[in-house]
Amino acid sequence: MASTTTAETDPSKTVVEEVTGWLRLYSDGSVERLTPPGAEPFTAIVQPYTEPRSGVTVHDITTARGVDVRLYLPEPAAAPRRRRPVLLHFHGGGFCLSRPSWALYHNFYAQLTTKLEVAGIVSVFLPLAPEHRLPAAIDAGHAALLWLRDVACNKDGNNGAHLDPTVERLRDEADFSRVFLIGDSSGGNLVHLVAAHAGKDDMGSVHPVRLAGGILLHPGFAAEEKSRSELENPPSLFLTEEMVDKLLALGLPVGVNKDSPYTSPVLAAEAVSRLHMPPMLLMVAEQDLLHDPQVEYGEAMARAGKMVATAVSRGAVAHIFYLNFFAVESDPLTAERTRELIDTIKTFINRH
Repeated sequence: MASTTTAETDPSKTVVEEVTGWLRLYSDGSVERLTPPGAEPFTAIVQPYTEPRSGVTVHDITTARGVDVRLYLPEPAAAPRRRRPVLLHFHGGGFCLSRPSWALYHNFYAQLTTKLEVAGIVSVFLPLAPEHRLPAAIDAGHAALLWLRDVACNKDGNNGAHLDPTVERLRDEADFSRVFLIGDSSGGNLVHLVAAHAGKDDMGSVHPVRLAGGILLHPGFAAEEKSRSELENPPSLFLTEEMVDKLLALGLPVGVNKDSPYTSPVLAAEAVSRLHMPPMLLMVAEQDLLHDPQVEYGEAMARAGKMVATAVSRGAVAHIFYLNFFAVESDPLTAERTRELIDTIKTFINRH
């Protein structure tokens, strides 16, 4: 994952910004992405596979919409099933890090594919900042929605050509009137931002795809003035104050700070006050550094007249705890809160 050229091999390069353990930005604009000690199992790449494992296959697809996606498909049923919803997933990483192929995401979203009884989960390979600052990831998310529209219309987005067999299965089993956006951390921000992009024309641009809901899992909302939770809640491997400050500074457009609709909970809600937005499920962890701005987002959206259900995971669980598969396997509280989180998502989808 790291670039082959570093300051050691090219003395003319200097480090101009560093996110400890995760990223270095050099004076020539090149970026080196790192893996901090202890994170190696989570950043390991899981290759796609066509032989089912625990009832799921995984397929990497290059779409004609300029975006690549990872598709999780449940095993075919012995008998025809009713059409089922589709989840469109945006990964986290402060707009700067991670891939859908990381074990961090695979271990959770592969099992979610069967536990939610969906037709499939589509995870987007997002363009990463600082090479591709916002709104690049928003545009990629919208492009993935347009690809789903192409699938629904039996096209691959390229001159009306027909779909490959894997994508045909998604088309044949999906209810495209029940597409849900779901995202972790900064991917939760993208749930809001991509829904807003589609909502600018009441989602006519993606018809017959209909956004039935958005699921924001510990979204990366923050403002320039630090919240109490940022100052008092403990950091974790996956989120520190430094990561909040530096990753967002690198991910936002040049000249834009956290007091913008991309990350400010209040400004994000105000920006969509006159837009059509689907109902939202907001998941918050009690010990998350970003707990307070997440709760503030839900309150601000309610004031703007939007439907947002907020669920808080209580106890000593922190940012994206459900993706820490070691903790889920070994810690009873994390395991129980993860089961509750999945049940809450399932209930939300079944209601919409």
